[in-house]
Amino acid sequence: MDGIVLLREDHKAVERLFKEFERADDDDLVRKSEIAGAVIRELTTHAWIEEEVFYPAAREAAPDTTDHVLESVEEHHAVLWMLSELDRLDPADERFDAKMTVLMENVRHHVEEEEQDWFPDVRKAMGRKRLQELGERMEAAREEAPGSPLDVPSADS
Repeated sequence: MDGIVLLREDHKAVERLFKEFERADDDDLVRKSEIAGAVIRELTTHAWIEEEVFYPAAREAAPDTTDHVLESVEEHHAVLWMLSELDRLDPADERFDAKMTVLMENVRHHVEEEEQDWFPDVRKAMGRKRLQELGERMEAAREEAPGSPLDVPSADS
């Protein structure tokens, strides 16, 4: 799978989790907690493979995307901290749903920018073969992803 397709598939998987959360019964705190846990795992791994593999390759192949990459890293920083807070927050806490809503808004904005504003430039600069190789590296990097959002490099920046 090519690297951009892989990232788009991750985006779709997270969006499905978001929709599940939005449909969850307000009183089903166990389900909401399970969904939040899945979101935390998915987004932590996704941020990791983007930062460790995709972003450096994108910057090298398409230097004009550097500003997009830097902005994305800053968006990751905010999302990773929200994920870590959500991970420690009891689903019964009155802020739980609000924090999840803000997280969803931030991630949806990030996804829209990536997919519409700069993935096309990266695709054009890299070409099919290089994106296939990149996708393989990204898939392998999933195994190295940290368990905690705060262990992703941009959490410290």
